[in-house]
Amino acid sequence: MKKALSIGFERCKYSLRWTWGHKLRVAVLALVLVLLAPRQVKSQLLDPCCAILVAGLTTISSTMSNVIGGGLNSILTVDRAIQNFEQTVVWPLAQITQAHKLVNSTQSTFNTIQAVTRIPVNSATLPAPQQLEQILLSADANQIGRTSTSYSVVYGPVPNATAASQDVRNRIDMADAAAQAAMKRSIAIDNLANLEIQASNQINQSLQIAAPGSAPIIEAQADAWLVRANAYTQAAIADLMRVRAIDLADTGANIKSGATSTTNLGQELINLLKRR
Repeated sequence: MKKALSIGFERCKYSLRWTWGHKLRVAVLALVLVLLAPRQVKSQLLDPCCAILVAGLTTISSTMSNVIGGGLNSILTVDRAIQNFEQTVVWPLAQITQAHKLVNSTQSTFNTIQAVTRIPVNSATLPAPQQLEQILLSADANQIGRTSTSYSVVYGPVPNATAASQDVRNRIDMADAAAQAAMKRSIAIDNLANLEIQASNQINQSLQIAAPGSAPIIEAQADAWLVRANAYTQAAIADLMRVRAIDLADTGANIKSGATSTTNLGQELINLLKRR
């Protein structure tokens, strides 16, 4: 009996030592056994927790459907009303389509106008006038610096002091200055006109693909170009007024010169009669 107890005690000690040496494996094995152990299943009809859970979920579903869903439906209704108002009143599709067609037809008109402006009108036949005419019709502001030289070749320079009186030289120089200024201004205005045509083509092309909301921006850009065009027109009118003023001044100077010549002639006749 003592021998059996001794053997059992030794086996227990060995088991405890093995368990302590492999404690991680034993812990994992115990956890698996706990998870796999059979449990008592609670019936939904008898378990009060399940009934409370079902009631809570039902309340949440009803709240979402009646309260939150009703509010979302109201928002959706208002949003559809706004969208319908925008499509029928603010940006009506039919009128937008009509506007696009008008823009396309206007672009065709622009192309015709641009083709007309490119029709050659040069008519000079001699080398020097041809060169001056080419500069004047170039529509290139970089050619303005060559105008004075070509003008002198065609119309001649201002006479020197031995060839004409100072009064005549002043009037010739002023007339030449006004004529050259008008020629230079005409080149600049032609150049600006080409730039305006390019800008109008770009604006017209933008209108063909523009969204309804961007129309005010394009309209403001077109208004800005219109103001510039009016400014260029005013500059051209000012040049015409200067040329007309120089012409009137030259006419007045001729009358004054004639009056002075008549006075001088009368004085010379009086002096001649006194000598006799």
